[in-house]
Amino acid sequence: MSAEDSFNAHDLQTKVLKSENKRFYLDVKENNRGRFLKITEVNTQARTKNKITLALSSVEEFRDFLNMFAEFYNNLGPTPAITTRDGKLKSEFMKKDDKRYFLDLKENSRGRFLRVSQVVRYTRQHVAFPAILLIELRNAINEVIEEFGGDDGEGAQNSLPQSRECKVEQKKFYFDVGRNDRGVFLRLTEAKNNFRQNITIPRSGWKQVRDILDEFCRYEENGTGGYSTFPITDEPSGPTSPLALSPAAFYKDPAEGEY
Repeated sequence: MSAEDSFNAHDLQTKVLKSENKRFYLDVKENNRGRFLKITEVNTQARTKNKITLALSSVEEFRDFLNMFAEFYNNLGPTPAITTRDGKLKSEFMKKDDKRYFLDLKENSRGRFLRVSQVVRYTRQHVAFPAILLIELRNAINEVIEEFGGDDGEGAQNSLPQSRECKVEQKKFYFDVGRNDRGVFLRLTEAKNNFRQNITIPRSGWKQVRDILDEFCRYEENGTGGYSTFPITDEPSGPTSPLALSPAAFYKDPAEGEY
C-alpha cells in the first residue's frame, strides 16, 4: 500500500504531459497531512514508473527554478555544451522539512533533460523531463498554483514541529512528528550504515518518555557511569508514576509514510 493510500489521499486535480514514449502525470492530492503534488513519470516503452512528491507550499519555489532552467536552456544553443564529467549543465537545490530536492540540467547522447531527485534520508526517488518540455511543465505548475495557491491546506504539517536529527557515536537518530487518523505521533528512527529501525510514540506518551529520560540524565550527572543497577526514583511504581509507561505507549504504526 502506498503512503497516499495509507493516509486516505484523494485526487483534487490531474494534468498529463506527453513526450515521445513518456507520460508525466501531475496529480494534486490531499490526505490527513495536507495537500501535495505528486509527479509521476511513466515510460510506456520500458514500462517503468518513477515519482516524486512536493508539498503545495514548495511548489512555487519549484516553479521559480523551472523558469530559471528554461531560460538557461533556451540560451544554450543547439551545439553540445561544455559539461562536467557527469553531464551536468546547471544544478540547483531546494529543501522542505525532511525532504531535499536536487535539480540537475544534464546532457547525454540522447539530448538534454532536467533530472529532479527527491531524497528523504536514505531513500532517493527521481523523475527526468526532456528539456524541450520545461516550458509546458512550468505552465502546468502555474495552473496548479493559480487553482490551489501555495497552502498545504487543512491538516498540513506546518503546525507540527520540524524534524530534528542528531548523531551519537556511529549512529544517527531522526525525530519526526507526524499526524495520521490516530492522531499526532513522534517517529524515532535509529540508523547506522544499512541498518534502520523505528518506533512511534503517540503524543499522549511524550511527557512520560521525557520524564524517564530526565531521570536517566540526572543519574548520569550524579552517578559513576559504570553502574550495573539503576536506582531511578524513590517514587512508587504505580499507574501514576512517570516510569509506569504502558507498552501500549509504543507501537509500530502501519500507516506511517511520507507524502
